[in-house]
Order: sequence, then structure tokens, then C-alpha cells
Amino acid sequence: MESSLEFSSSLGSVSSLLTRYRTFKVLVIGDSGVGKTCLTYRLCAGEFPRRVEATIGVDFRDRLLDIDGEKIKLQLWDTAGQERFRKSMVQHYYRNVHAVLFIYDVTCPASFSGLASWVEECRQNSLGHEIPRFLVGNKSDLRDPRRIEGQVSQERAIRFAKAHNMMFFETSAKNPPNKCVSGRQSDGEVSYQQDKVEDIVAAVGAKLRRQKRPSAANAPVHNGSFKILNKKRPDKEMWVCC
Repeated sequence: MESSLEFSSSLGSVSSLLTRYRTFKVLVIGDSGVGKTCLTYRLCAGEFPRRVEATIGVDFRDRLLDIDGEKIKLQLWDTAGQERFRKSMVQHYYRNVHAVLFIYDVTCPASFSGLASWVEECRQNSLGHEIPRFLVGNKSDLRDPRRIEGQVSQERAIRFAKAHNMMFFETSAKNPPNKCVSGRQSDGEVSYQQDKVEDIVAAVGAKLRRQKRPSAANAPVHNGSFKILNKKRPDKEMWVCC
């Protein structure tokens, strides 16, 4: 799916050059309570929100990135996890999506089991496998390396990610690690990873940046609060009254 183009300019100088960047819609889905709102807030604002309420419908957050000299904008759609808040808007969620983040709680196996239904919902709404998908285990700061039961092992998550062609991350929206780290559980055999939130942003941005650019003739242009479609109009428009 092609990205949209946005144009912005500084009003302080008539001669200022237009800045153009592509905008990508990134859908964030998963069961209620897995931390989607906190994670998207951290991804965009760089901090953990002080107060969080259940998402009703959808919230939007933007993150502007500079990747190898090109500016792109990620528009994260933080969707409601509870079905009663979703059923009237599901079709809008999946329209013109460029990437999907599947979120689960590493301390809640039920939220991981629920991922299958989210994958199926994507299929039912015609979201093909060409759309980049990312699997993110949240709340890694609550993981207890001394126990296995009641937690989602990374081996299980990695198998799921491979089966569905997803890139896998595990992090914490509240206390993300300062750098990518690995460790070992108490049995000394199983390794685990923790990823920075910025690593997720960078991976999504890099993946989307490689997508095909929209043609200048058909790309929507956003100038301020107005959206203008670059469509060539006929020289004359014939019309009749009554």
C-alpha cells in the first residue's frame, strides 16, 4: 500500500523551502490491558503516561522520524481492545493500513493466546501478508526470570512470530532498558532479550521507508489543515440544471 505525502512550510519566511515527508498508518492491536496506550505514548512522546484510561474507539499519536536523511511520519492508531468499544469502527481501523503492531502482555498468557483472533481479524478485513507485521511483548519489567509458569516464554513468542512472518520484540513501556540486553533464566539454559522502545520505532520506520513511493500525480497533499488531491481536471466541465 502506498503512503501519503505531506507538505509543510514555515510561514516566517516566504522563501523557505517546502518540507515533504511520507505518512504511514500503523495499527496497534491486542487484548485490553496489554498496555497499548502506554506503549504508543512512549513510542511517540518518549515517556510513560501519568494517567491512563481505557481507550474508547481509537486514539491517534504521531511520531516524526529521520531515517538516512528522509523524514517520515508514523501515525499510530491505538485501538480499543474491548469488543464493545470496537465493533462499530472495525472497518475504519483496517482501511489504508501500512503496518500492524500486535501487542501482548508477557505476564498474561491469555493475552498471547488472543493474538490468533487478532490475526484472523486482519485476514477478515483483507489485510494481506505484504503489510509489515511486528509482534511486541510488553511489560517485560514484570517478567520474573525465576519462574516459567504464568508467563509467555520468548521461545513461544518467536515461534508465533516466525509462523506469521512478524518481527519480534520484547520491551517495557514503563521501564524500557537503556540498551538491548540478554540474560538467562534460573535454569541457566534459556536466554531472553529486552529491546529498547526506540528499536521498535526504528525497525518500523526502516521497513516502511523501503516501501514504494506514491506517484506525484495521485499522492494526496496535506497543506496545513487542508487535504488537496492532485487530480488533473478537464478543461471544461459540462453541466445542466434540472
